[in-house]
Amino acid sequence: MDLRYIRNSIHITEEEQQLIKNFPVLIAGCGIGSYIAECLLRMGFENLTIADGDVVELNNLNRQNYINSDIGIKKVIALKNRLQAINPEAKISVFPEFINQDNLYGIGLNHKVAINALDFSSNIPFIFDQYMSEREIPVVHPYNLGWAGFLTVLPPNGLNLASLKRAHQTFELNVGEFIVDSLKARRIETSWLEEFLKEYGKIALISPPPQLSLGLYILSGMVTHIIFNFATRKSVKYFPEFYYLSMIE
Repeated sequence: MDLRYIRNSIHITEEEQQLIKNFPVLIAGCGIGSYIAECLLRMGFENLTIADGDVVELNNLNRQNYINSDIGIKKVIALKNRLQAINPEAKISVFPEFINQDNLYGIGLNHKVAINALDFSSNIPFIFDQYMSEREIPVVHPYNLGWAGFLTVLPPNGLNLASLKRAHQTFELNVGEFIVDSLKARRIETSWLEEFLKEYGKIALISPPPQLSLGLYILSGMVTHIIFNFATRKSVKYFPEFYYLSMIE
């Protein structure tokens, strides 16, 4: 095994390490996607495309994978620099634009899995999902719940998040209700999450949901595990099934 990944041994076989090395992953959104990209890279995924048109701001630093000197720099550029400082041989492609209906077609179709970490401030996340579905590319949707991580995987040509109830104008609240209902069906404690959604509902139209770094660290491991399963041909649960990990019982 490559000396860089020798401490992955026992957990990951040499054959699996080779499978993930060139497995192409698209990360759309370099907020949540910033730590996911690093977790993937450190595991051994060396073929990543990162897409975002945003720049680093001071209020990103409580949870995203950037440092103070990155403020004002495009997230994809700052993130690529960090990733290549970790592994200069990795293939890190950047798409330094906000994804929209026109430029989506320029991202390329050589990816095996896409991660949709786009903001739900428009219908672009749904267009992204549909575009990937039509091209037989599964999409991972991660959600930072602060003290927990939640993700679901959309199968090509299957159910997607557009099928959720639209009780709220702010789509994150609709996702939140889906999460609460799904957890309750498994008899998982949700009172803390319901209280958060209640408070977020008061500011939802003027502010994105507050997030903690802890939730993003949890999500990074969860998403990397799912991408690993795709790359090594292991089983994956699809929406409306989900993955959930919480620090609150």
